[in-house]
Amino acid sequence: MLSDRELRIAVPSKGRLRDRTLEILEGAGVRVRVEGRRLHAKCSDTGLNVIFSNASDIPVLVAGRVVDLGITGSDNIAEKDVDVVTHRKLGFGRCRLSIAVHQDKPYRRAADLAGKRVGTKFVRLARAHFERSGAEVELFEIQGATEVMVMLGLVDGIVELVETGSSLEENDLREIETILEAEAVLIGNPAPRDVELQERLLRRIDGVLHAAQYSLLEYNCPVEQIEDAKRITPGFSSPTVQELADPRWRSVKVLVAKTEVHRVMDELEKLGCQAILESELRHTRL
Repeated sequence: MLSDRELRIAVPSKGRLRDRTLEILEGAGVRVRVEGRRLHAKCSDTGLNVIFSNASDIPVLVAGRVVDLGITGSDNIAEKDVDVVTHRKLGFGRCRLSIAVHQDKPYRRAADLAGKRVGTKFVRLARAHFERSGAEVELFEIQGATEVMVMLGLVDGIVELVETGSSLEENDLREIETILEAEAVLIGNPAPRDVELQERLLRRIDGVLHAAQYSLLEYNCPVEQIEDAKRITPGFSSPTVQELADPRWRSVKVLVAKTEVHRVMDELEKLGCQAILESELRHTRL
């Protein structure tokens, strides 16, 4: 039996959400050994109990205080309609819940499916959306292989998560309407078993998420250009500027958003800067 005083976190037991979740937890110092089909592990460094669960069940586990924290898709939270605290948006697992139909059918919007059969595992969200659209449809709950059900003739359309759309195309389907946008989130309940450990874990996860957004840029800059260089790379607070053996140059270290790195390097090179290096970050405290 698990101790009722130790912090618990539920994570997806399979798929891409699971893999990325374990990467973030490992970056935050939560190292667990996944053994076979075992659905529970304890991090010896922190005392955190990690529970592997179906992603769609995690909102219910958190809301029911079976676990204190959970990582799952925001679509699952909306579908379960439970009261949880969203601590962090994690920036991965982005997708959309969409209505899709066969590419040869004339349907263009949700209202066009009035009187038709629609398959989905997101029954609550689908029903609410069709009601808002003024369309009464017959909903079928389908847990897997949703796309093929249109081809088999079981349903006229589906409500399914879409990431790239390639799976829809492979099954001759097309999107006609988006119900909601979703991504992976870290959720919790208002009364965790160990408040101090939870806050420490949240700060560590923040460090991992921030590190994923920034690179460390280092470069040598001519003394006469240092003010212009600082305007190009203002950094998170300010850049670190150090003297070099050659008094004509200064060494600069600064954080730069990953999305801006190539543009910044181009501008620094035009300014006359040399030895411009980008380094990946594993963890930060900003």
